[in-house]
Amino acid sequence: MAEIIQKDGTWVFDGDALRLTPGRDKNVGLLRRTLGELLVPLRALAGISFEQGKKSGRLRLRLRDGACPLLHATGGRLTEPHDPYQLVVEPDRYGVAEYVADEVRNALLLDQVPAGPVDAYLLPGPSIPLSVSAGDGTANFDGERVRLEWNWKTEDAKAAGGARTLPVDEITAVEWYPSAGLENGRLRFTVRGVPVKTPAKYDPNAVELWGFRKDPLMALVAAAVQVRLPHPAAAPESAVRPPTEALRAVAAAPPDPAPAPAPASASAEDGHDALLRRLRELGELRREGVLTEEEFTLAKQAVLKRM
Repeated sequence: MAEIIQKDGTWVFDGDALRLTPGRDKNVGLLRRTLGELLVPLRALAGISFEQGKKSGRLRLRLRDGACPLLHATGGRLTEPHDPYQLVVEPDRYGVAEYVADEVRNALLLDQVPAGPVDAYLLPGPSIPLSVSAGDGTANFDGERVRLEWNWKTEDAKAAGGARTLPVDEITAVEWYPSAGLENGRLRFTVRGVPVKTPAKYDPNAVELWGFRKDPLMALVAAAVQVRLPHPAAAPESAVRPPTEALRAVAAAPPDPAPAPAPASASAEDGHDALLRRLRELGELRREGVLTEEEFTLAKQAVLKRM
């Protein structure tokens, strides 16, 4: 197990997952404190890095594209105090941070975790129900529907329509943008059949954000909704579920003749060759210094048992 404890938070790696717990320091962002502890499975990671600085360093996780609904909904626009995948490291703990990073890298190599995108969310998203007030309204989400309520600062044309209730199955997309410079931010829901042409200030399906303290919490609402929408990289439903007529045709068709079984000796040879290749890979990792002698011995024994 590898562990680093800082005022900014605590990261613990047990070989299968990283447990990220935000600290209680005043510099920890409101979003991180509200989101709470995160359990990131190893298969969700694309990499980890540690950057040293004069006053402090940064441990940074890089997740595989599509693994986290929060990152997808915010499009990488979370600033450092609110990013749950960064940890501020004090100079006297640089060695510990390097050790944690090395342990995670070794596990990614041993488990051969690909760095490419995924077609399903590997993190569950924020807990519900959620209710956040910021900007010109309040967003409530119970897991099935979003309710948008307006305050006295809402534009009259927008408030005149009253509160909005949006069922999840009518929402096709959600986005969160922070305010930047003179441009206000927004939490916007794209609803099926409703074109998005109106600025958030007048859009009844959006909350306009003005750069105040609670704006980042609207990203939690966006993530909680995002995880309940179809994953953008998943196969379309039509491809997964064939039409009824196609199903009937398949059911009525005569079964294909069973293929002749492959010779057992050929299958055994293929498996044996794969294990030999794995042994060679482990040897290369040991020579390059990625694996210690003890780690190499344990991994080699596991492969030999399978042979």
